[in-house]
Amino acid sequence: MIKKLLIAIAGTALVSLASAQTGDAVKETGKAASEETKAAGDQIKAAGHSGPRKQVDKAKARAHKASARVHRHRAKAAADAAVN
Repeated sequence: MIKKLLIAIAGTALVSLASAQTGDAVKETGKAASEETKAAGDQIKAAGHSGPRKQVDKAKARAHKASARVHRHRAKAAADAAVN
């Protein structure tokens, strides 16, 4: 009876040890795969980008300016409502 109990405990210990090592290996493999994917994405972006594009920057600036204007008007309206 004691022999069976010792065998069961030893088997459980071996299984838990093996699963712990497997878990670490899986985590490391997942990290490596995500880093490779990110690096490939960066390479694709770099290949497609030829340099600064003035029109894109101007369009972003106009969109930001419009957004800031809306925000400014909403903030002013909220301040006026708080005073009244």
